[in-house]
Amino acid sequence: MNDTGLPPFKIHNVRMFIIFRVLFNARFYYPVFSILFLDFGLTLSQFAILNAVWAATIVICEVPSGALADTIGRRNLLVFAGILMVIEVAIWAFVPRTNLTLLFWVFVLNRILSGMAEAAASGADEALAYDSLQQEGHIDDWGRVLERQVQVQAIGFFIAMTLGGVIYDPQLMQKGADFLGLGLVITREQTLRLPIYFTLITAVFVLVTTLRMQEVGGRVHRSKQQSRKAIHDSLCLVWEAGRWIFRTPFVLGMMLFGLLYDSVVRMIVTMSSQYYRIIEIPEALFGVLGSVVALFGFFIPGIARRLCAQRPALFNLLFNGVLILIGLVGMSLVWPKVGVLPALVLFSSLYFVGFFLSHYLNRAASSERRATVLSFKGLFLNLGYGGIGILYSLLLARLRGQITSGPETIAGEAVKNIVFIDSLPWFGWYFTICLTVLLLLFAKSLRSKVL
Repeated sequence: MNDTGLPPFKIHNVRMFIIFRVLFNARFYYPVFSILFLDFGLTLSQFAILNAVWAATIVICEVPSGALADTIGRRNLLVFAGILMVIEVAIWAFVPRTNLTLLFWVFVLNRILSGMAEAAASGADEALAYDSLQQEGHIDDWGRVLERQVQVQAIGFFIAMTLGGVIYDPQLMQKGADFLGLGLVITREQTLRLPIYFTLITAVFVLVTTLRMQEVGGRVHRSKQQSRKAIHDSLCLVWEAGRWIFRTPFVLGMMLFGLLYDSVVRMIVTMSSQYYRIIEIPEALFGVLGSVVALFGFFIPGIARRLCAQRPALFNLLFNGVLILIGLVGMSLVWPKVGVLPALVLFSSLYFVGFFLSHYLNRAASSERRATVLSFKGLFLNLGYGGIGILYSLLLARLRGQITSGPETIAGEAVKNIVFIDSLPWFGWYFTICLTVLLLLFAKSLRSKVL
C-alpha cells in the first residue's frame, strides 16, 4: 500500500480508466448500427455473420490477451487496443462501396480488428484501475469508481447516440442546412459515413488516453528471453485461472448467467435500429432513444451497488433476469410507437449485468490473476454472443425460406421486416429455458453470497 493514500478519483489511472471507457464505448454509429450495415449494401444474414466473426475473434484472443496483460503489462495491451481501434474505424471510413464482395470482406477485416481491440482492452483496463486503487488503499471504493465510470460513460454515450442519430438522417441535416442558409443539398450518400468519421476522431483520442496510462507494479521492458518466459507464464496463468473458475461454483455461475444475459440483450441491441424502423420511429429519434438508455446510467449503478451490499447474488441475478424477460416479451408484440417502452427496459438491463459481474468477479479474484479472470469473463460473454449470432442467422435463414417459398410474391424489404418480426418471440423462449437450467445448476452456490 502506498503511504500517499490519494483519494480514489485523484488517482491518475482511475481517471484514465474512466476516460478510456467513455471514449472506447461511445461510438457515433451505435444508434444506426444495423441499418448502417444494411444501407452499405449488406444483407441481414451477412450482418449476423459479421457479428459472429466479431465475437469469435474476441473468443480466440480474449483470455491470451488477459494473461499477457498480467505478465507484460496492462498498459501495453491498452495501447495496442487503441492502435487497433484507429485502424478498424479508418478502413471502414474509407472503403469503396462499388464492389459488394470486396466490401463484405473489408467488413470481415473490420470486425476482426474490432474484436482484437475489444479483447486487448477487456480486463486490462479494469485490472489496471483496480490495482491502482488497491495500491493506494482504497479497495472498498471500487463500487464508487464503477458507479462514477458508468455515470460519466452515460454522458459520453448520450452525446454519441444523440449526435450519431442526427448526423445520419439526411432530411434532418437538410433542414439544418436550410435553416443556416448554407445552400447545400444533403443526401444519404453524404451522411452515410458521418458517424464513422466522428468515431475515427474518437479513436485517436482513445489512443492518446492509453499512452498517458501508467503501469502498476513496476513492470519494465523485457528482453527476448524474458518475453518468451512471459508468454510461457501467460499460458500457465490461463490454465490456472481456468481451473480455478471451473472449480469455484460461485464464479462459474456468475460467468454463465452473464453469458446468457449479455448475449440475449446484446443481440437485440445490435438490431435495435431495425426494430425502431418497424415500430414506426423516425430515424432522427434513434439516437435520442439511445441517449435515454444512457441516462439510465446515472441511477442504475447506485441501485446495483445497494443491491450488491444488501442482497445475495441469486436475488440480484433473478431481478436482472425478470427485467430482461419483461423486455423480450414486450418487444415480441411489436406495438407501433409504444413498443419502444419494453425495448428501453431490456436495454437498460445491461447496466445491471455489467455492474453485477464486475463487482462479484473483482471481489472473488486475487490480484495476480485478476485481468486473466476478467478476460475469461469476456470470453464467456462473447462465446454467448457468437453462439447466439450463429443460431440467429440460422433462424433467419429458416424463417426467410418459409416466407419466400410461399405462393405470394413479397418485396425484399418486406421480407426482411417480416422475418425480423417472426424471430423476436424465439428470444423469450430461448432465454426462459436457459435461465431455468442455470437456476437448477447454480441456485445453491449463489444463494448465500453477499459481497
